[in-house]
Amino acid sequence: MPKVAVILAGCGYLDGAEIQESVLTLLELDKAGVEVQCFAPDIQQEHVICHVDGKVSSFRERNVLEEAARIARGDIVPLVDFKAADFSAIFMPGGQGVIKNLCNFAYEGPKCAVDGEVERVILDTYKAGKPIGAACLAPVLVARVLGAEDVPVHVTLGRDKKMAQAVRDCGCVHSDCNADEVIIDAKHKVVSTPAYMYEATPISKVSTGIGKMVKAVLDMAG
Repeated sequence: MPKVAVILAGCGYLDGAEIQESVLTLLELDKAGVEVQCFAPDIQQEHVICHVDGKVSSFRERNVLEEAARIARGDIVPLVDFKAADFSAIFMPGGQGVIKNLCNFAYEGPKCAVDGEVERVILDTYKAGKPIGAACLAPVLVARVLGAEDVPVHVTLGRDKKMAQAVRDCGCVHSDCNADEVIIDAKHKVVSTPAYMYEATPISKVSTGIGKMVKAVLDMAG
């Protein structure tokens, strides 16, 4: 049975991992009979946002690993322990934690700095010839890491012109895509889907896109 890793950026779409995208990914993997291990970096979040009013809390701090453990029901491992040889593929759900905690794209754009462990995991997986599935904002992180290695990966972040340009600025290729569709880069073994890049998208369409992403990645993983 294949074993895959799911990389989480915390818990909550405004400051961590997008919960519905994460759970839908885990559900599709379980339905496919795949063994899963969740990972997250053991670092502090950039900030904490109240998901009721969208305001930043100036007096709270949260740890990305501890918050991601909420989604993984406690079955989570620090990202530093990830070894590409142990897994057939990796998946990265979205959420703003991807561009705030795993890198600082939210503030620096395509010239952003990426967390060292996150960069290592993406590069080790790519160099091992194993596929990567990325949803929502996660494709821009993959583009930043692989683009810096002159790997012109082809991804989607929906129809957001600013994000599409950021991908191109990373030296990669962007295509518009609907929430229930995927872009498959067979050459570089990266599959991406917009998910909640369309905020008003019904969860059913997000689920369809994530289901296609999971299937395509698992097909690549053999």
